[in-house]
Amino acid sequence: MIYELDKNHLDDLRIQVRDITFDIIRQIHKRMDMSKQIGNIKKTLDIDIEDEKVEQELKNQVSILSNELGLDNEFTGKIINLILQESVKIQKNFVNSTDNNIQTHMAIFMKAKELEKKGKKIIHMEVGEPDYPPPKNIKKVLSTVYDKKYYHYTEISGIPKLRESIATKLDKKLTPENIIITPGGRFGVFAAIISLLKFGDELIYIEPSWPAYKECADLLGIKTRVLNTNINEDWTPNISNLEKLINVNTKMIVLNYPNNPTGKILDKTVLDKIISMARKNNLYVLSDEVYSDYSFKKFTSLLDYEYENGIIISSFSKRYAMTGFRVGYCISTTSIISKIKKIQATAITSVAEPMQYCALSALENETNSNCDLIKDRLDFIVERLNKIGLKFIKPDGAMYVYPKLNSTRFSNDMELVNIMLDHGVAISPGSGFGKSYNEFIRLSACQPTELLKKGMDILEKFII
Repeated sequence: MIYELDKNHLDDLRIQVRDITFDIIRQIHKRMDMSKQIGNIKKTLDIDIEDEKVEQELKNQVSILSNELGLDNEFTGKIINLILQESVKIQKNFVNSTDNNIQTHMAIFMKAKELEKKGKKIIHMEVGEPDYPPPKNIKKVLSTVYDKKYYHYTEISGIPKLRESIATKLDKKLTPENIIITPGGRFGVFAAIISLLKFGDELIYIEPSWPAYKECADLLGIKTRVLNTNINEDWTPNISNLEKLINVNTKMIVLNYPNNPTGKILDKTVLDKIISMARKNNLYVLSDEVYSDYSFKKFTSLLDYEYENGIIISSFSKRYAMTGFRVGYCISTTSIISKIKKIQATAITSVAEPMQYCALSALENETNSNCDLIKDRLDFIVERLNKIGLKFIKPDGAMYVYPKLNSTRFSNDMELVNIMLDHGVAISPGSGFGKSYNEFIRLSACQPTELLKKGMDILEKFII
């Protein structure tokens, strides 16, 4: 009899749960229908789809309600993040938002390649691909791959010799177990994010920024919060504003220094504050340091902090001019590396063995001459920009200059980008590194000086 009562009560509860769930879905449908209406109004008023202030006010109110009801704030925070993300997506699709039309440097690169197929000569100042060759001793490795039988699966984390050599070169109390070899730095970013964050979590990154951080997060259903920097403050992040972005759902801060696209290197005092804030809030710090060998002033690596929740991304692409080899690596604690390892095992098994041996051979070479060459080219671009009269911050490192357009001849960056492409010069739109930067362009120094001169001559023609 008691059993029957319990079972009947269970059945009743299940029916109520089902009905409440259906009601939730109906309310979500109603909310998304309202999102379309809101999107249409925003289009009419010509205002941005995303409004961080409005979103944050709503999240604050949800947090208060969660506390009143005794619900877990992190759980309700994830729910509201998912609803907000879906609402933004609907509004963008519904109004055909201009955000969807923002083009990255790679989109311009592909356009340039198509023009080259048709016989047009292009000066590539849009991508960070070194024009100089990889170290010569790699050629010998490539020629002996077959005879040495470098064509097998390797350990998921990469061949031990390569990881040992990286650890030794960095000399930061590292062991091979602190390193995993990845197919380029981009996959390292993706694997780190997917292995450490969950659907509905939040990630903070600093703009202007390489677009891959947001792309990876969006793909995985992770909410991104943006800390904008500006040229008037030398691209230095405002620590107070950064702190305001952190909430119960924040799990990671992404850093990229030397910065792509600005060339900024953070002063150690600023980096100290960011790492201190991360420790206080138990956040992961993902530090993309692929341009660290192209530093023209003192660069402080995340490695120097021995932060237990830190992940460093690096690559052979820029340092050794090995973009097509697709070899990068992550450095972290053994526990974090083991999580990244699971993602890599599922996605790719391991990096191609021949490429790993090429990377091992590359480590025997110094790259100071590459850094000096890029610096000389950047100095040339800087000199020309000063002559033209564009506003910019002289880069501390990396391969780029990020000037602001001050000409009234162009309504936005893409207008100039398209004109330049028509005249045989590919440059990157500033908006590809953050939608707030459509008055900027990025110029890459990865071409011989004589070609950079031709490119700058054409730019000057349309700017002045």
